[in-house]
Amino acid sequence: MDIKYNADVIVVGAGPSGVSAALSVAKEGKKVILVERASYPGSKNMYGGAVYTTALREVFGDDFEKFKYERIINSHTWAFLNDEGSFEITTKNDNSKFAYAIKRFSLESQMIEIAKKYGVYYIPNTLVKSLIQKNNYVVGIKTEQEEYFAPVTILADGVNSILAKELNLRNNYQPKDIILSVKEAIKLDKKTIEERFNLKEDCTNGVNKQYFGSDFGSLKEFKNLFMMTFLFTFKDTVMLGVGVNLADLSKNQLNINEILDEVKKHPDIYPLIKDGETIEYSAHLIPEGGYKKIPKLVSNGVIITGDAAGFVNGVHFEGTNFALISGKLAGESALIALDNSNYSQNTLSIYNKKLEKSFILKDLYSYRNVIEKLYSRTNSISVYYPKKIKEFFEIVTSANCISKSKQFREYFFSFFKDRKIDELFKDIFAGFRCALDIFFGK
Repeated sequence: MDIKYNADVIVVGAGPSGVSAALSVAKEGKKVILVERASYPGSKNMYGGAVYTTALREVFGDDFEKFKYERIINSHTWAFLNDEGSFEITTKNDNSKFAYAIKRFSLESQMIEIAKKYGVYYIPNTLVKSLIQKNNYVVGIKTEQEEYFAPVTILADGVNSILAKELNLRNNYQPKDIILSVKEAIKLDKKTIEERFNLKEDCTNGVNKQYFGSDFGSLKEFKNLFMMTFLFTFKDTVMLGVGVNLADLSKNQLNINEILDEVKKHPDIYPLIKDGETIEYSAHLIPEGGYKKIPKLVSNGVIITGDAAGFVNGVHFEGTNFALISGKLAGESALIALDNSNYSQNTLSIYNKKLEKSFILKDLYSYRNVIEKLYSRTNSISVYYPKKIKEFFEIVTSANCISKSKQFREYFFSFFKDRKIDELFKDIFAGFRCALDIFFGK
């Protein structure tokens, strides 16, 4: 068939990676078609709530200053939950401006409007059913209504990328490689949020809390449930969510909504959301396979980016910045192919080289074993050590007329009484291995 191209580049998926890719190409005067299955921006996507400004600035340049946010996230807390409370570590810097609290709808709406300003042709509410191929090259897409043609297609269609599977560029993920995350937007008046989280009226500070542990409430019976809970403050809402591995949900026959309900009752979390009204609920699958599960990223006429490529660092809750930068690199690689009128896999492989030089593959490589090690020590992280941390600080903060030396001795020897020696060594080895991987990463 003779091909009459509608555009220079087609991008499938208008999330952060897709818009970033489309914008990078359009800024150089090329014609870009951006196709999105959702009827409005952000309706098919979910994230915790923080967008890292370094990535936004790198992608959007001078337009970065136009982004509207609700709060600046500059207080970060890591907490280990137990049945009665928690142990927390907080770092706070009111002058930090590295992360904005922006709702997903607002983020993607603003990104798309900027992209359209540079000439990106945005087509919402359109499902891409398949890719069009000729002579082993992807040359376009087929939607429910019509066909579009371009020499380069960028796939940014999310964790379930049907199109990448169509090309056999990736296999189906296993349940252990996927996190199911659910989140509620809980409405509270602005003043109440500021009082509860000690925030300023001008929204120049905000809070992110990350919680570990499942040894509380009805979840106590599940000794090997690894879960992470997150909380972000917005202007007049609190975003509260939880993420659990699909394999864990299946193994324990758990409903993730019931887990979130239990989290909302926790004595540390309930006072923060008390009397709030849930105004929004969302769920999202997140790739967690990391470096070992990265698919083949390029083929003739096609590039994969963002969640579709598995670019998420689950340890640090980093996904949006990976999406923005990988999308930018995908767009830059497409431009090189266009300039050379060569759309082969070999030419588009410049994308792999760009990724290797970026923080994306360096971080994913450094953390390649961390998630696996964390899961192998789930009981230690979720139950045992939160309990021991609680016991330690009960000694530190109590005044019960018993000598501290005696209490600390008993505490120390309790590690060997209630924990098998081989389990302690496995914990130490897992932690040491992860530390070495990260320290000696790329």
